Amino acid sequence: MPCSCQSKRQQYEVVTAAGKVVFTSANKATADTVAKRYENSEVREKAKTGAAAKAAT
Repeated sequence: MPCSCQSKRQQYEVVTAAGKVVFTSANKATADTVAKRYENSEVREKAKTGAAAKAAT
């Protein structure tokens, strides 16, 4: 079972032009490097799920 601190860490996703998430990392530099492998891909912050996301809406 993962520790609870993982839910508080910002994560980044590499998303292809087709909208498919191909990589997730807590390190933005790593996500940027992976994004270079996929044409027209972008790096975005992963949406938080759970109680924090519900409270934000």
